[in-house]
Amino acid sequence: MAEAPTEGVTLEELSVGRSEGGIPFGVMAPPGSAPGVIEHPVGQVVSTVGRDDTIANRAATDIGAVLVNSPGVTVRPGSGGRDVVVSIRGNNARSTAVLRNMVVLEDGFVLTQPDGVSRFDLVDPRAYSRIDVFRGPQSALFGNYATGGALAFRTRTGREIDGYEIGTDAGSFGYLSNYFTVGGASGPFEISLFASRVRSDGFQENSAYDTQTVNLLASYTPSPDTRLTLKVISNALQARVPARASLDQYRINPDQRGCATAATAAPGCTLTNLFRNGAFGATVPVTAAQAAFGRDDPRTFVAARLEHDIDAQTTWRVQAGFDDRNFNQLFYTSAFLGSDPSWNLLTDVTRRFDLFGLPAVGYAVLNYETLDIQVTTFNRVLGDGPALGALVGDQRGRQTNLGGRARTEVALSDQWTGILGLGATQTGITGRNLAYAYSQAGRTTSVVDARRSFQNIAPELALLYRPNPAWALRGRAATGYATPSGSNLFVNTNGMPGNNTELQAQENLGFDLGADWTPTETLRLSLTGFREFFRNELLSQSPGGGRLSYFVNAPASEHRGIEFGGAWSFAPGWRGVLAYTFDDQIYTRFSEQLSAGAVTARFDRAGKRIPGVPAHQLLARVGYDQAGGPLDGLGGFVEMVAQDGVFIDNGNQLRTPGYAILNANLHYVTNLTGAAAKRLNLYVEVRNLLDTTTVASAQNLASSLDAVTRQPNNAAVLSATTGSILPGAPRTIVGGLKLSF
Repeated sequence: MAEAPTEGVTLEELSVGRSEGGIPFGVMAPPGSAPGVIEHPVGQVVSTVGRDDTIANRAATDIGAVLVNSPGVTVRPGSGGRDVVVSIRGNNARSTAVLRNMVVLEDGFVLTQPDGVSRFDLVDPRAYSRIDVFRGPQSALFGNYATGGALAFRTRTGREIDGYEIGTDAGSFGYLSNYFTVGGASGPFEISLFASRVRSDGFQENSAYDTQTVNLLASYTPSPDTRLTLKVISNALQARVPARASLDQYRINPDQRGCATAATAAPGCTLTNLFRNGAFGATVPVTAAQAAFGRDDPRTFVAARLEHDIDAQTTWRVQAGFDDRNFNQLFYTSAFLGSDPSWNLLTDVTRRFDLFGLPAVGYAVLNYETLDIQVTTFNRVLGDGPALGALVGDQRGRQTNLGGRARTEVALSDQWTGILGLGATQTGITGRNLAYAYSQAGRTTSVVDARRSFQNIAPELALLYRPNPAWALRGRAATGYATPSGSNLFVNTNGMPGNNTELQAQENLGFDLGADWTPTETLRLSLTGFREFFRNELLSQSPGGGRLSYFVNAPASEHRGIEFGGAWSFAPGWRGVLAYTFDDQIYTRFSEQLSAGAVTARFDRAGKRIPGVPAHQLLARVGYDQAGGPLDGLGGFVEMVAQDGVFIDNGNQLRTPGYAILNANLHYVTNLTGAAAKRLNLYVEVRNLLDTTTVASAQNLASSLDAVTRQPNNAAVLSATTGSILPGAPRTIVGGLKLSF
């Protein structure tokens, strides 16, 4: 069956009323069933990224290439494979390994674990019909960790697929993706199944990967008022991980070529010093390939939901999910082995009612989640493959979140809608970390215990004004909170297992003011201004040398900016898309302590830019698709992705260069007659058309102190510090085909 047409970027807010399909983010409900949870809550800043020009007619190698279409979203490469780090309004831009400060859902099930960690290893863009991006503080709606917003993925349902599809993408650097989709509905049953295997040699040495994904969504509707939904995701990842370079090394050898061994390393290769005996004393420099830096991380997610319409106005749901994230990560100076199994239990009720004679929608939820933390940390040592050295850390713990949220949307008049929400969470973290140090005298052990409790409350107030069908004006004040995770409490400022148990929860208060204008079906524009005030903002930074990143609290900071999005079909067959973000983030109260041996000094960072956040970022695309005639179904587009350079230290001494890259796409879609297949999709794309050298990711570096001058070391010292830079891909060509049956 032909894919359902969707807008690439949806800018308008949905009014109070029945959500599309009746059930949030997922399986369609039968006609006449009671309303489900609101899919796009009124007054929120929500944009939707669909399949057109993002998934359906291009080789979407990772989810980052899709999400960059939304204003406010920043994308960075993560730790190998197709792993990417996404931030909303810069709230996760300091991270280089996992997603924090946002909640991720798929078909209404939470994929963010109870410690606030999400990863996109298990996400294959081919499985999705759309992604909703919620921007700004969202804890009143999504609970703990939603300080930056939320991402809601929606897989294609059986009715959308209505048959099966097979596809293959292939391209530069050994990239090969084979995928299969099947789906349909029969009576009370509906099912969709997606499976893929993706391999690549990578454009850097030691960046090859192989990942396999299975994604199942199934539903059973035994009666018009009862629905059962099953969700299963399984992903296995085997990936090599390249070393992060210094800015100086990036300038000499951006793609880290000729870095097979330290003895034969070309100029600019990143070398990491490992203990020769794996425990202490003399070190030996190695390259990432020489020490086989890599990851072997399987993950399994299984969840189910029961939904029942109590009456025509009331829907009750209960759902449970089990998420088992295992990891075997052996890169840089440390190796992490362990697992983080977690449970997420939720029950909620949605009801339509009259409030003082005004139509209203109410939503209330109770949620409990728990995570068992089991991590062992070893030194790396040069040996046969990814060899392990001495045990340096053994962490055991548990994190629990118990929370409730409530939200009411009231139609105050035909033009005005008011929204009031409140969320609260009680978080408990208990754990013990055993840290081991080695010397000629033997091994010493230090014990760090953590027993922390956090209570957070998040109110929300919003107004939506629709003077006519073309305009929607909105204002919103909302709060968010994010507690530290258990692992954050056990890494000290030296980048070693140790004591960091005094971390505080992060909180923010945000104000949004925006307008959406849709004068015709062919033109959609949206403009939002935001200002967010943070208390105890959690910041990650690296001490360099391949050591662990650690977290600190900035007592007060401020984020302010503008988001603009637009889609315009300005002539028959022609369409333009624009997504622009200006994001200015500064410390308003933060004193950074630096040490060099016995010398310690503090430096006021108030007024400094928060590192890692680009002030300007832009996606602009112009495309044409022929409708009718002998060239029916032929199309293409050109897009530019641009981003400002960023500071990578709290003192704002060192800045990475910005970039602008061009991508070009050509595609052809045709219905087949007299053949076994119903439809054929062909596409080819050249990314980074001009072969521009770029910094794709930069880990923030901790400033260092000159013991003689008692002043921070200058930019030249930071520029020579390894552990920061990953380059963007050079010119890459990827093409593919898909057959629908």
